[in-house]
Amino acid sequence: MISSSELRKLAKESGGRVYWDERVCEGASLEEIDWEFIKNFFIPRYEKFSESGIAGTPEELLEALSCVKEDKPTNAGILLFGKDPQRFFRNSYIALARYKGKAEGLERLDYKEFSGNLFHQIDECDKYVKEHIAMMSRLLPHKVEREDIPEYCWFSVRELLTNAVCHRDHGDQGSKVIVKMFFDRIEFYNPGGLQKGITPENILIRQYSRNPVIANALAKVKYIEELGEGWNKIINEHKNHPLKPKLPKIISDKYSILVIIYSVGEKFEKAPAELNERQKRAIGYLRRNERITNKEYQEINKTSKKTATRDLQELVRSGIMIKIGRTGRGVHYILNHSYKGDIRGHKGT
Repeated sequence: MISSSELRKLAKESGGRVYWDERVCEGASLEEIDWEFIKNFFIPRYEKFSESGIAGTPEELLEALSCVKEDKPTNAGILLFGKDPQRFFRNSYIALARYKGKAEGLERLDYKEFSGNLFHQIDECDKYVKEHIAMMSRLLPHKVEREDIPEYCWFSVRELLTNAVCHRDHGDQGSKVIVKMFFDRIEFYNPGGLQKGITPENILIRQYSRNPVIANALAKVKYIEELGEGWNKIINEHKNHPLKPKLPKIISDKYSILVIIYSVGEKFEKAPAELNERQKRAIGYLRRNERITNKEYQEINKTSKKTATRDLQELVRSGIMIKIGRTGRGVHYILNHSYKGDIRGHKGT
């Protein structure tokens, strides 16, 4: 655990610099802290991942984490544990836009804003992104059964979201973290360029945090890698993905960072597909509508859930449709516009 004295020592070693996130939040009091969230969420996770329990009070814990100083919350304290962080930092939230095609000029399908404390922002945005990531079914080498494979590297999505929230320049309230989901890629934008001495080329070996108090608190509950190993894991995940996506791209200047990860959607299987009448009817439905659910498939075909599930699984396996979401009510299917195989009908019923 990083104590206040250790952080002051770190600031002294950095040329007397006082980090933005360790400063007392102007106009804030301890009443702004969500103590129930700390009690019900943070402390249980902290104790789960630490070698010992917490002996002191929640306030003493926040003091030890430099989230409270002189009986007042710091900027980090408000962002991590505040009841309404946007009251003090109006642009410290995530804005997400989802597009139908490969460019912003095409149809925008959705727009969301994720606010609240940083933990809530990360969890809710990560959940939304993964609910809208396509899953493909593929028979991998040396496997007996097909496996569902996400079109994006699963760990990388959450790690990049967390990095954007953790390492952005929260002192610059002229902008916000922005996530853009396109047909072939996801872009993560955050205010504040790479720190001095860090470049896209050496990011795997050089580590530096703009917000060490925030980073430390997130690391204590395993929201980020404590030893700065996140980027190495992102690269390794891409290299080990069965469909070998392009490696992430980093674009940075002194004002912002843009990280891009790429879909493997165009590598969906393209073998000739033989369709029954139900499946062809569903494709016609999708050409008039953006999406179809299992229930809608049952309704337009007047068939059972079991048959609908089997038909939809076949359409996903053949690469004609893309499954969005993993389980639950949010699961739906869309056409895979990159499918280039033949579609052959037969007299199935």
